[in-house]
Formats: sequence, structure tokens, C-alpha cells
Amino acid sequence: MIDELYSAKVLRLAAETPRLGRLATPDASSEKVARLCGSRVVVDLVLDGDQVSDFAQDVKACALGQAAASVLGAHAVGARVDEIEAARDAFRDMLKAGGPPPKGRFADLALLALVKDYPARHASAMLAFEAAVEAGRAALDAKNRCPTSSS
Repeated sequence: MIDELYSAKVLRLAAETPRLGRLATPDASSEKVARLCGSRVVVDLVLDGDQVSDFAQDVKACALGQAAASVLGAHAVGARVDEIEAARDAFRDMLKAGGPPPKGRFADLALLALVKDYPARHASAMLAFEAAVEAGRAALDAKNRCPTSSS
């Protein structure tokens, strides 16, 4: 079963994580750490309205956390914050309750469905999406507190 968990597709995703690094001037950032294993993800993003226009992530995680970050990194730019949040919620439901995988741009998270059988791995797999939602919500809150004025 562990061989199926770390399938060639999952390992390929982990090895090819896009948008690695940090942004020089993000609208918001968030860092999440999995206490059990020490995996860590930092997400920086820039919003145009409620849509991600730039995204970067610093990922220090196991292959499962890297694979989830890979799916996020490949599709974050152009996604709305609520779309990332919905994907995070569906991903969590898939892991915790055996629900269906996210649909749409984050559908590749289905490759991580077997992680549901390894509860100790759930937190690491969720890190990138948790950080992205937190950063997205913080950026939206900041934009709503400080609306730009035009003269």
C-alpha cells in the first residue's frame, strides 16, 4: 500500500513543484508548519481583486506535501481566493472523510486520495493549501480595510 501512496505520478508532481521561491512584494504571506513531521510551507501571493495574479511558495515538506504544493503552484495564478478555499475544503474532506476530490483546476489532488489512509500525513499534505487560503484571506482583508482612492 505504501508503494501506491508514493506512486510515480505523485513523485513526479513532488519533483516538479512550480513557482518555488518568494515574492519580493507580496500582498500577503502565510507560513504553515506540520508539528508532527516538521514540514513547512510559506506562501506569498499578490491579488488583483479577488484573483491571484502572482504566487510563490517555499516548500520544505515530504513528497506528499510537495505534490500538493505542486498542484497548487501549477494552478494558483488566475484562481480566486474562494476557489482555492473550496479546493482546500474538498481536499480536507477527501482526506478526512473519503469525500470526492476537488474539481476544476485543482482536480489533480485526486492523485493524493490514498493519503486518507495515513492520518499522520494529512497535515503535511494540506500545508500549501492552508497557507494559500490564509494568505489570500489576509490580502483580501487588507484590501478591504485600505481601499484605493481615485481623484
